[in-house]
Amino acid sequence: MKKYMKTNRAYTPIRKYGWIFTVLVALGGLWVPKLGLAVVLIMAGLTATAFFSGRYWCGNFCPHGSLFDVIMLPISQNRKIPKFLKSKAMISLFFVFFMFNFMRRIIAVIPSWGSYDFLDQLGMVFSTTYLMVMIVGGLLAITVNPRTWCQFCPMGTLQKLSYKLGTLIGATKNREKKVTISDQSKCVSCGKCEKVCPLQLAPYLDFSGENQFNNVDCIKCGVCTQNCPINLLSLATEEEALTLKEKSKVRGE
Repeated sequence: MKKYMKTNRAYTPIRKYGWIFTVLVALGGLWVPKLGLAVVLIMAGLTATAFFSGRYWCGNFCPHGSLFDVIMLPISQNRKIPKFLKSKAMISLFFVFFMFNFMRRIIAVIPSWGSYDFLDQLGMVFSTTYLMVMIVGGLLAITVNPRTWCQFCPMGTLQKLSYKLGTLIGATKNREKKVTISDQSKCVSCGKCEKVCPLQLAPYLDFSGENQFNNVDCIKCGVCTQNCPINLLSLATEEEALTLKEKSKVRGE
């Protein structure tokens, strides 16, 4: 069985301390429900960034991601994530289930529009949803793998939908940074990029002709680029990747 490695994933203050936001909203929101309204900004942010750069939010700004990577990783079993949790059927069914229940609760609050406690009721919907993700995602993080929830996270699915639209109209071209290898011929296939990947993806097995890893599930966290033993990996745009490829050809000649 493949052994996955625990390594530092928090390279910025947001990634290191973002988990505080999760705890504040999920637990603090039970007493101050309006805190939950901050989740609206989170949803808007992840949808907007995904339009240009895919699941970049998941790897760099997500408060729950910070919780999983900083707090849960040290105590996680860090096992292989079951395939059924990554399946299209699971992802699609859970997205429909989650969004149906979420919208049902939002609709239930609408009749109180204009009342004194409307914002509290609305905020409570978001806070309790955040709490549910923290509890379920946290349990999966400890017993399976820190980023297990991220495999079927509804917000991750929402980002992929936004990304597909952005790709369709060309919004991602020369804006999106992907995991890029400077020279495929120098890769020793050690598999370390897979062993440290939060989502257990395998870049070294799937680089394109442009030397880029095009997997839609990649969260662009940079953990693989930081841990490549021969420093071949980086996050680069398509144009930058082509430049690196040409440079490697020149050096090879």
